Amino acid sequence: MDAAVAVDAVKFHNRRAVQLENDLVRVSATIEGGHLAEILHKPSELNPLWIPPWPSIEPTTHDPAKHPEYGSGSEARLLSGILGHNICLDTFGGPSPEEASAGMPVHGEGPVIPYEVSTSNDQVTLAANLRLAQLRFSRRIKLMPGSPVVLLSETVENLSSSDRPLAWTQHVTLGPPFLQSGSTQFRMPATRSKVGDAGFNDNLGPYMPDAEFAWPLCPRKDGGLEDFRTYTKGPVSGGFTTHLMDQAQEQAFFLAWSPASNVLFGYVWKRKDFPWMARWEEHYLRTEPPWNGKTMTCGMEFGVSPFVESRRKMVERGTLFGVPAYRWAPARSKTNVEYCAFVTTAHKIPETVKWDGSFGITFCPGL
Repeated sequence: MDAAVAVDAVKFHNRRAVQLENDLVRVSATIEGGHLAEILHKPSELNPLWIPPWPSIEPTTHDPAKHPEYGSGSEARLLSGILGHNICLDTFGGPSPEEASAGMPVHGEGPVIPYEVSTSNDQVTLAANLRLAQLRFSRRIKLMPGSPVVLLSETVENLSSSDRPLAWTQHVTLGPPFLQSGSTQFRMPATRSKVGDAGFNDNLGPYMPDAEFAWPLCPRKDGGLEDFRTYTKGPVSGGFTTHLMDQAQEQAFFLAWSPASNVLFGYVWKRKDFPWMARWEEHYLRTEPPWNGKTMTCGMEFGVSPFVESRRKMVERGTLFGVPAYRWAPARSKTNVEYCAFVTTAHKIPETVKWDGSFGITFCPGL
């Protein structure tokens, strides 16, 4: 195709989706859940985002009795349709027992409800009302001919008459073949960091629960240190860590690079919008359905909250390292953020990236 931007309605892994593409990048977003399922580097035909090893279905069709293959826990509905980058709104974690009884799913309604779709020549907008949370959420996806950058704009509108404590996380998840054991490299401007508590993965992972550390060297239970700048090379691993983005910088980012393909992937955002990066690693550790000991993935989840936890625990925590653990959504008001994703190639991973707020990105050292 030529340098123009094209928009189409498609099926992606058996899911209703909309695609937006130029000569370098193809973005596929699901109608249900609004997941960014694909940010494809067209020259190499490589999508860095995670496609689970189980079949994907529309979350509204999930029935626990008919679909035991997705597990029996509160995450089953989300897991039945999870792909790539999903929004966590307005919780980052599980609901309280009372919220669950009222129908609130894990990570909120955002990643499981149907979205309205509107399109133009160079952009797609997905929008939905979160009925239980009394919020309206929209995400605009925009491309420019000849650019490897995907411009993303989001709006959360509080439809209620009360100020609300809000979790709002971009659950970006990477997978194979881009993600390779002991090979794929990462960079981000993290400072103070902390391992999740022993409740995560029933304390089965290799990392020391509740340990505080400085990125990138994470304390292990065996007394060693894991360098998170390279994806784990262990045969079985998993865990959750949170990382405070450098408060001296206006922008935050993460870079991920595949030495096998030279594909470089990442996101850039305003640090004040999303001050936390949560790193989730699942490397053949979970044996229950749908994981079945066969899943390799790495979540690079940037947002307003440091830990996966209930709304109550989020509010009770209040802060970590002196930085808020949630964001306020003022009554009857809109909150807007803009950020970008990109996919290109490089002979080695850069240490930093700068974004001009539009379709321009600059790496240091240069590519």
